[in-house]
Amino acid sequence: MADRRNSILVTFFCFISFIYICECQNDSFTIDYNGNTFILDGKPFRAISGSMHYSRTHPYYWKDRLMKMVAAGLNTVQTYVPWNIHEPTQGKYDFTGLANLELFLQTAQDVGLKVLMRSGPYICGEWEYGGLPAWLLTINPNMVVRTMDPDYIKAVDGWYDVLLPILKKYLHINGGPILMVQIENEYGSYFACDYDYLRFLYQKARTGLGEKAIIYTTDGDGDAYVKCGTVEGCYVTIDFGPTSNPASNFQVQRHFEPKGPLVNSEFYTGWLDHWGNPHAHTAIDTVCNSLDKILALGASVNMYMFEGGTNFGYWNGANAPPYQPVPTSYDYDSPLNETGDITDKYIAIRQTISKYQKLPEMPIPPNTPKGNYGDTDMNFVATVQDALSVLSPNQPVSSTYPLTMEQIKFYYGFILYRTKLPTDITTPTPLITGGVRDRGYVTIDQVPQGIFIRDDTTQVNITGKQGQYLDILVENTGRIGFATLMNYNTKGIIANVTLNGKILTDWTIYPISLENINGTTIFQHNIKSTGPKKNKGLQTPSIFIGKIPIPASSDEPKDTFLDPTNWTKGQALVNGFNLGRYWPVMGPQVTLYVPKPVLKEPSKLNYLVVLELENTTCTSSSVCKISFTDIPVINKIPPGFHSNIRNIPEGYPYHKRV
Repeated sequence: MADRRNSILVTFFCFISFIYICECQNDSFTIDYNGNTFILDGKPFRAISGSMHYSRTHPYYWKDRLMKMVAAGLNTVQTYVPWNIHEPTQGKYDFTGLANLELFLQTAQDVGLKVLMRSGPYICGEWEYGGLPAWLLTINPNMVVRTMDPDYIKAVDGWYDVLLPILKKYLHINGGPILMVQIENEYGSYFACDYDYLRFLYQKARTGLGEKAIIYTTDGDGDAYVKCGTVEGCYVTIDFGPTSNPASNFQVQRHFEPKGPLVNSEFYTGWLDHWGNPHAHTAIDTVCNSLDKILALGASVNMYMFEGGTNFGYWNGANAPPYQPVPTSYDYDSPLNETGDITDKYIAIRQTISKYQKLPEMPIPPNTPKGNYGDTDMNFVATVQDALSVLSPNQPVSSTYPLTMEQIKFYYGFILYRTKLPTDITTPTPLITGGVRDRGYVTIDQVPQGIFIRDDTTQVNITGKQGQYLDILVENTGRIGFATLMNYNTKGIIANVTLNGKILTDWTIYPISLENINGTTIFQHNIKSTGPKKNKGLQTPSIFIGKIPIPASSDEPKDTFLDPTNWTKGQALVNGFNLGRYWPVMGPQVTLYVPKPVLKEPSKLNYLVVLELENTTCTSSSVCKISFTDIPVINKIPPGFHSNIRNIPEGYPYHKRV
């Protein structure tokens, strides 16, 4: 009887132990240092991941892009959290639309993908100001970001108090998709090397996420990069592009993590573009041969980018020196192109992955259909000056000297500076400033005089009469988001303007909200304008509007592309959605991607609004056209080049952002 009782007790305790072990293994993610692997729910795990930035893809298409990742054999998606899109104004947070972080995380989980979360606060990514909010410059224009600068740290502390509870909720160990959370990004490439700052971020993340969360860093594949890029408690990962010997690159990680899984957090499938340079291209064989070798090492890898997406609105960043803004398209020559379509590179990468793990038994989701809607008649609405009552409805700011955008708490797009000529100018006289950030369109009573161009044109010769309006419409073409010069990011006019050597004073400053112009406001406000003036190959910056002719059909609307070939430079909005900047004369990008969900069904009116800054054939008395096509053009040959492609070879100096 006693033996039977003991047997029952042993069986009972074995059963309880089994249940305990199962519970411990469920929803767990750890590092097995001796086994050089991650452990997910009790089993070895290798991340085969791709980068997709939720802020660069319309939420309507998040599931489509993520499903295509799954079909390619990926088990993980990596994404950035751009602080500036979530806190556009200090203390006011936005988690809707392109900023709906929780919806993105839930969608990733729904399709079966885990998430590598890059929490910032700095992200780089060729995004405006590297993801930092421009209002930081209002607090202190001399702030040294990404350090223990007290003003910066106070702002980061407040942002993390909002962000970290969301991330904690979606950690895998709490039933969500997030496996690991990265702090900062490639900090070892930054001049400061402020360990106290990294410790602050780590302790903040550790406190906010809990003791079981894996916190990691990512740096370039050089000892000096990693030395300044990580702190105790963070798992060290590195990044590098296609190479013939990835084992050699991984030796840098092994210097800091002698044991544990090898991780390339940014394996570059392509590269970024700049206006005026050919479209970057990395050969399929170059990418796949290197990826094959990385996977053969048993390493985890994240492909940057897997789907590039679009810098809608004013969200493109810039690199420097020299100052080089990034185009609206962030296609990146990635496996899924800007519109999420399958490419030959996607198919080749999928085949490479299939050598190391079984592909899911599912068809590859189809490409989205594209619409060719032909020409849209564009009607002149008004010059910027004649539309100021709508574009800048609040009281303008008056100042003795020019104020920056940040000083008047207006951060993106366009701003107009106005003063009056103090005397007659009968012969061309130098108007000089080195302080335009980034392009300044000069007019006298709306007659064009020339363009100030950052780091290039600092003098415009003008003529005019005493009392006439001198206007400078300044375009902020994107803040620097990489390296030291991101600490010099104020925009607008940042220095005095002189006329014939004398400082001009008494300025009136108008923040320009282009989104205020739409099919309703132009009728409500009855804007009157005599039309743009033309001079020196330029015309007064002007607004045009047109109705997009979408045919009546049950399968409309579709994705499409705005083709501004006969226009020069400006901004385009469809139904109030800011598509981004166009600059076809500069290239390599010509067309702008128009996602289906920003269009209305054919029974409703679809309006296109364009701000043309430099020149077009449109006038107040004639109609010109802009077309919508089903074929994108992002690789036009830029001026001064003989090729539309810039080939990116093995061993390219990725960490210089060239």
